[in-house]
Amino acid sequence: MPLESNARIAKALAERGYNAEREAVTLLAGAADPTAAVAAAVDRAPDDALRVTADHVRDAIDETDGSAASPDEPGQSPVETEGSSDRESGAAEAGSATAVDDADPPSAVDDADPPSAVDDAGLATVDTDPASPVDDAGPASADTDLGSPVDDSDLVSTDSTPSRDPDLRDIAVGNDMTGRSTGTGEYSDFVTTFRDRYERLSKILRGRVNHRPAEAIANMPGGSDAAMIGLVNDVRSTKSGHWLVELEDTTGTFPALVMKDKGLADVVDEILLDECIAVEGTLADDAGILFADSLHFPDVPRTHRPGGADRHVQAALISDVHVGSDEFMADAWHSFTDWLHTPEADPVEYLLLAGDMVEGVGVYPDQDEELDIVDIYEQYETFAEHLKEVPADTEIVMIPGNHDAVRLAEPQPGFDDEIREIMDVHDAKIVSNPATVSVEGVEVLMYHGVSLDEVIAELPEEKASYDEPHKAMYQLLKKRHVAPQFGGHTRVAPEERDYLVMEDVPDVFHTGHVHKLGWGKYHNVLAVNSGCWQAQTDFQKSVNIDPDAGYAPILDLDSLEMTVRKFS
Repeated sequence: MPLESNARIAKALAERGYNAEREAVTLLAGAADPTAAVAAAVDRAPDDALRVTADHVRDAIDETDGSAASPDEPGQSPVETEGSSDRESGAAEAGSATAVDDADPPSAVDDADPPSAVDDAGLATVDTDPASPVDDAGPASADTDLGSPVDDSDLVSTDSTPSRDPDLRDIAVGNDMTGRSTGTGEYSDFVTTFRDRYERLSKILRGRVNHRPAEAIANMPGGSDAAMIGLVNDVRSTKSGHWLVELEDTTGTFPALVMKDKGLADVVDEILLDECIAVEGTLADDAGILFADSLHFPDVPRTHRPGGADRHVQAALISDVHVGSDEFMADAWHSFTDWLHTPEADPVEYLLLAGDMVEGVGVYPDQDEELDIVDIYEQYETFAEHLKEVPADTEIVMIPGNHDAVRLAEPQPGFDDEIREIMDVHDAKIVSNPATVSVEGVEVLMYHGVSLDEVIAELPEEKASYDEPHKAMYQLLKKRHVAPQFGGHTRVAPEERDYLVMEDVPDVFHTGHVHKLGWGKYHNVLAVNSGCWQAQTDFQKSVNIDPDAGYAPILDLDSLEMTVRKFS
């Protein structure tokens, strides 16, 4: 049995109620009669065991070797069904990496970064299915220099020492608000949330400007230099083509006028309501308005230096699986999980899934016409079966998305007990959206990404678009908040703490939601939107969304270099 069938061995064991050690699955796949070996291994496992070990398998193989099928009568795979030969051939192709052309997914770097940032990005793209290269309809490339050909030696560790040692792993979750929601929806709750937002973001800005509260500025004499930090209460154009920006802090509001000849139009274009900014300038003679000389976002310092693992280990970054949709790409998913069982994928010890595990029910008009599974619990049960194909010793972290069965308002808690129990596969960590995950020294901010719709709708196309979702992510990094604007596309739930603030700078920012693949570095932070596993639906056609489906960005946690693999 070829190595790529390991995923089916894992699934066969899962159907019998067992997880399995990675070595155990490999031994079963290589047995003379895998069907008999699986049955014997299950018999060998103690009644109270939840995991089949390599020792169980070795004993089972010793038992079955004498009765294994001869070469002329090979044993049948324990999960082999009609059409499985096609899947095995596709999986075999997944083990061979070839370079794609210049139309590959993007690799972009903020224009303000030094040229060396492009070289430091270290991004490569491969197509794991030579029969279906990415064509011109694929994701646009912002910098084709980084889509250079790579060979197999670029994709695997040169360290011959086995690295899949659970004792070497280090993973911790922060900012998880699951079970900690305190908001009741009262007005006072919203005041608490926005006050917390202001306090934490203004603290970042206070080191850059000589801040005064609105109340104090109102009492200063005309012509004084002044600076204010506040939440954006309003932005509007004047008849003369200037911009009036009204800021609010805990003491009141104060207007700032941005003159059109100040060269700040590009910055004003990026301002969203309710975000926290600083304005420096000079008070008018009557002290009733602040003439702005400069505007500041909390932003990511250019001096930020990301962390890294002290060994060669990788994480797969995926999102938007959408099990239950009749457009869910099961074959691509199987190719991905088959590949995870190959030697090439040995370093992939972490799987970070950024929401929308299932298609959901009633998410958009007439969705029931596009559902393969119409019951939400059955959708999660089927997703759990697909997740069982992932190697059992993989560390998995999942956050919800807007199609999942949780509240739509953000932050979203990590599911109720009933659904968590259904998805309890491989001891997965199921946490809130957003959440921070520290993985062997690399700080990853996971956010599903609903606010990207807002950013793309509000800002100019060159600053944020669906074709280049990472640029919209740059804006969120600049604002140090994953959903700054309130009252639009993004629903916000009031809490004692604003869980949507980026108080600490992440090393990796991982989102999904928009079903587009894009990545790049902004001030040394790697921003990745990981595409989806759902082909274009009729609804997506109606709103002109052409998804990038069947991709898996694979991140080297030691170097923060990334390879995008294609499985569709």
